[in-house]
Amino acid sequence: MYTCLMSKNGGQWHFKKILLKEGWAENVTVEVGAGGLISGLHRDSKGGGEKVSGIAIPAMLNAHSHAFQRAFAGLTEKRGKEGDDFWAWRQVMYRALKAIGPDELEAIAAQVYVEMLKSGYAGVAEFHYLHHQADGTPYDNKAEMSEAIIRAAGAAGIDLTLVPVLYQRSDFGADTVEPGQRPFFNTLEDFRELLAGLKGKCRSGLALHSLRAVPEEVLAEAAALTEGPVHIHIAEQTREVEACLEAHGQRPVEWLLENADVDARWNLVHATHVMVEEVTGLAKSGATVVLCPTTEANLGDGIFPFEDYSGAGGRFAIGSDSQVSIDPREELRLLEYGQRLTSGKRAIAGVHPGAALWTRAAAGGAAAMGYEKSQIQVGAPAHIAVLDDRSAALIGGNCDQILDALVFAGQPTPVKDVMVSGTWRVRDFHHPKETAVRARFNKAVKELA
Repeated sequence: MYTCLMSKNGGQWHFKKILLKEGWAENVTVEVGAGGLISGLHRDSKGGGEKVSGIAIPAMLNAHSHAFQRAFAGLTEKRGKEGDDFWAWRQVMYRALKAIGPDELEAIAAQVYVEMLKSGYAGVAEFHYLHHQADGTPYDNKAEMSEAIIRAAGAAGIDLTLVPVLYQRSDFGADTVEPGQRPFFNTLEDFRELLAGLKGKCRSGLALHSLRAVPEEVLAEAAALTEGPVHIHIAEQTREVEACLEAHGQRPVEWLLENADVDARWNLVHATHVMVEEVTGLAKSGATVVLCPTTEANLGDGIFPFEDYSGAGGRFAIGSDSQVSIDPREELRLLEYGQRLTSGKRAIAGVHPGAALWTRAAAGGAAAMGYEKSQIQVGAPAHIAVLDDRSAALIGGNCDQILDALVFAGQPTPVKDVMVSGTWRVRDFHHPKETAVRARFNKAVKELA
């Protein structure tokens, strides 16, 4: 499968303490081939290659991102005269994106991706649905906005799986989109052309925005347009569930499991409002549920029944979604804390909940991005985060306790280095392009205001 970012040269790095897929190890030399994949793991090594100080763990993978929303994250919190909810926020979002063109999108996305790297993410699945100009007029190049995302990822050095979004109607039973949704709309033929234009440019899959935005008769044909991962928003809000029940007599996840070939390629984003039978069906399908706890909390979505889903063996990943937080620790912490608040129990995710959450989310994120292998093992992308072993939060911890401390007490972030496909993108807490990227972002956002 084509990889957006590949190390031009292989290399070797020696780690004193490292979390491999099979568990913790000491004195390991990691060898990376020219394709950016791990080609060898040499245990009990006395050296070889560059010696890296700190504690090496699998870098996190961001399974759900709307990069453009970074431009107004934090600026939509003022309550309106009639109150506020997800649907009111959505109208604010539509107004905010009107002036975002390719240059603005590239500047915004590059800032987002630098922030992701500095927080411990090595890759991102970009759920990209801002395709056209504000009035819906397509660019001469149908992939113009997609290519802006690709350039931004290249500039930041993050690994990218682009999932262009099909969006065709405003709600169940509607014939077309609302005015604010015109930049998202594509016919199936235009969408097919968009996907064709991206071949060879980036690893990609596709996204069906939601059941309410993609007609039932189109869904199967659209999902078949790629062999890569398929993503979909689903059951995020109770209003969506009620509308689906009215339209189909079934809940969204229930309907999807019965009417689509949901398997390990599928990634169901949010799935907040599900019944026990749906939880069981999701786990059995092999699909990944992509949870975005900071966004779900910000928008008042609700709390996913993670304990039941995890107990059924379900796979999950995390995403920064609306960019109100770009920090995997906060996503995982809030995921666990939501369960604790509703159950009155602790350590929901596992004996060492931080370790369980980090490793399982990293594996789920790899599936969402379309990787064949995940974490630190031979054949997986060399995506490695290094923790500062001098961090106050980590002192005294050992093995899985380190990840517990990282998730639940790691402030400020102990993530000091991040490797993407065998290339260091963050060293000693700094990204080499962060100042230039920030300046361009600042200029773009001020012009949008």
